Amino acid sequence: MSIKPSGESLSALTWVKSTYSTNDGPNCIEVAKTPGAVLVRDSKRPDDARLAVTPAAWSGFVAHAAA
Repeated sequence: MSIKPSGESLSALTWVKSTYSTNDGPNCIEVAKTPGAVLVRDSKRPDDARLAVTPAAWSGFVAHAAA
């Protein structure tokens, strides 16, 4: 299923890659924030499926990963 935030084009989103990712690594993700969701995608396959989570869920994930 394709995810398209209401009123926004996915191509207009600003995708950010983790500073821990390298350009030649096989496991890189990018995230883009929208008012209602945080989108996550594989940087090597940007046109494939994206995962959408609530901003609260993303904050919880980041806090847990940083611990």
